[in-house]
Amino acid sequence: MEESKESEPMKALWLENNQISLREIPQPNNPNEALIKIRRAGICSTDLELVKGYYPYTGVLGHEFVGEVVNASDPAWIGQRVVGEINAACGKCEACLNGRPSHCEVRTVLGITNRDGVFAEYTTLPIGNLHRVPDSVSDEVAVFTEPLAAALEIQQQTHIKPTDRVLLVGAGRLGQLIAQTLALTGCDLRVLTRHSYQRDMLSARGIRFIPEAEIQPRKWDVVVEATGSPEGFNLARKAIRPRGTLVMKSTYAGNITINLSSIVVDEITVVGSRCGPFEPALRLLERREVDPTVLLSAQYTLAESIKAFDHAAQSGVLKVQIEI
Repeated sequence: MEESKESEPMKALWLENNQISLREIPQPNNPNEALIKIRRAGICSTDLELVKGYYPYTGVLGHEFVGEVVNASDPAWIGQRVVGEINAACGKCEACLNGRPSHCEVRTVLGITNRDGVFAEYTTLPIGNLHRVPDSVSDEVAVFTEPLAAALEIQQQTHIKPTDRVLLVGAGRLGQLIAQTLALTGCDLRVLTRHSYQRDMLSARGIRFIPEAEIQPRKWDVVVEATGSPEGFNLARKAIRPRGTLVMKSTYAGNITINLSSIVVDEITVVGSRCGPFEPALRLLERREVDPTVLLSAQYTLAESIKAFDHAAQSGVLKVQIEI
């Protein structure tokens, strides 16, 4: 693999001290990883929370992307259009050796922890993190692979039966994808919505929504919490039946108060859910069983990336993408 010249500059969206700026930084140079030319990237809630200071991070933002491999130790990857898993693992620690690489003790996380992200002209990732994108999947659709995989992780962790009553609390960016994937199981699904545009998007897919007033307490077999708010958690906790499963599909800024005694008494299974499987996500996109394009609110260029973040932070805006 030829090493990229460290002195070659590239444009990137940089986060430092809760401020984002478009600047020139050296092109990444890691001979042990594939060099990827970013084609398109998406702004997600985590990116917006990082700007607010949810987690201390300095560097290039972004982790949802599609790109083209321009240099790699394996020539077969060069020229391939790819998406990439965001956790780069060491392969040697206890977690990695026991099949939990996404919980590697020294992992770096694309655009989140100790690894520059994808709102830039180039990034690098280990070849093992990459997945080829089918020709029939467009760039704007491929960018949704990572959040769609996160939605599918729920079904990796929890067996959802067609007879289950399932409540999804939250119909935002990730919630809409979760709703589409849960609907494929044939379960009796309802989605809590607060806005008419959320209801319209669900109705277009034949997915039923429910107002808060109609949510029966202690009746739902599986409840997925996807708001990241204390209010959403409290509502989800009240809805779950004894011996039901509560799936936490959000990261929470700050602390929330939980009555652990009630969870013990009701024998509630609480499942934390994060990253998910890319290959099943790509298959769903290739077969068009899931349509993420309904989430796309706006598109910008990298030169307009600060404006793109301002737009993405507005109420009611779902997905904003940046074309590099």
